[in-house]
Amino acid sequence: MTVELSEDFSGWPPEKTVFHVDRVSMRILPGDHPFYLAERDAIAENWKHEIAANPALFDGRMIFQRRIGLAGQAMFSEGHVIPFSAFLWWRKQPQRHGGLHIYAYPVLESSDGALIAIRMGAHTANAGMVYFACGSFEAADVVAGYCDPERNMRREVLEETGIDLGEAIAGEGYHVAHFRRAVTLFRLYRFDQTADRMVARIEEHMQVAEDKEIAGAVAIRSADPTAHPYNIGMLPVLDWYFGKA
Repeated sequence: MTVELSEDFSGWPPEKTVFHVDRVSMRILPGDHPFYLAERDAIAENWKHEIAANPALFDGRMIFQRRIGLAGQAMFSEGHVIPFSAFLWWRKQPQRHGGLHIYAYPVLESSDGALIAIRMGAHTANAGMVYFACGSFEAADVVAGYCDPERNMRREVLEETGIDLGEAIAGEGYHVAHFRRAVTLFRLYRFDQTADRMVARIEEHMQVAEDKEIAGAVAIRSADPTAHPYNIGMLPVLDWYFGKA
């Protein structure tokens, strides 16, 4: 299948609209991302300010998209490996031109109908925000030149919460929403455990986790956008889940 990729979202559903895809294909290209090459000096200068404000930040490597497209019931993208510092500079830009960000949300559902999220620690880049346990795509998520969303979600959830997605029943395919050139790719995982038990498991894991990224677990029972300090990408997911009940 020949797929036309672009640097914008022309032909896509409106922002914050949730829709379903059967599969995703996220190809990793060799070389540097054009945004990184064009903004390298500004990225380095901004990073000085970022680590001065938060010395705990780490300039690791992540996947940043260059082009994206839809065809049939599938989403396609092409991206490059970039420093985290480049992403922090990009997301500060008013129009966020020059790239696109895709991240995967594993939506953990308890047996009593709550969604289980985490609150980020004060030393992280998203301090205090509440969202589903996740992380940007990394080189560890790349298999044969393509990002594997399932691999990413399973790794991030296990690292941050101690919960294995293999215990859950996974939904079919993925759901997608986009806002300000960031794409939320998510899948529902149904667990045969109550919200209280899942929260307790996460809190137990927090005591032994090597990387203390999270400050707690949260059981979400409504789409109320004011219930917690949500990351903006959470809101379409909550509307989709609680609106369909």
